[in-house]
Amino acid sequence: MTHILLAEDDDSMREYLARALERVGYVVTAVDRGTMALPLIEPGAFDLLLTDIVMPEMDGIELAQRASVIAPEMRVMFITGFAAVALKDGAAPPNARVLSKPFHLRDLVAEVDRMFALDEATGI
Repeated sequence: MTHILLAEDDDSMREYLARALERVGYVVTAVDRGTMALPLIEPGAFDLLLTDIVMPEMDGIELAQRASVIAPEMRVMFITGFAAVALKDGAAPPNARVLSKPFHLRDLVAEVDRMFALDEATGI
């Protein structure tokens, strides 16, 4: 099973995204800020960090940077309404994806599915 760590400060958005991902078979741990997500990250614990960029205490970019040191194999996807402004060259981990708000849930699920489809096809 694919384990996702979701960091999203908007309560309704966090619940909405978690439910949608769980409905299609992902295991989701959802928190409302980066400072709550960081202590949960350890090697092999999560396959994907799905994080908003703009959050209190620690933004998603800093969270992703710190997470990539702890668990470099974990993939990263940003969900944000500020993608063009917030992501500067070198700020995000390599191969991080960005999904800009607003988006439809089927787009999110499809993007997450695509991130793991190659692994399943190659047996990784």
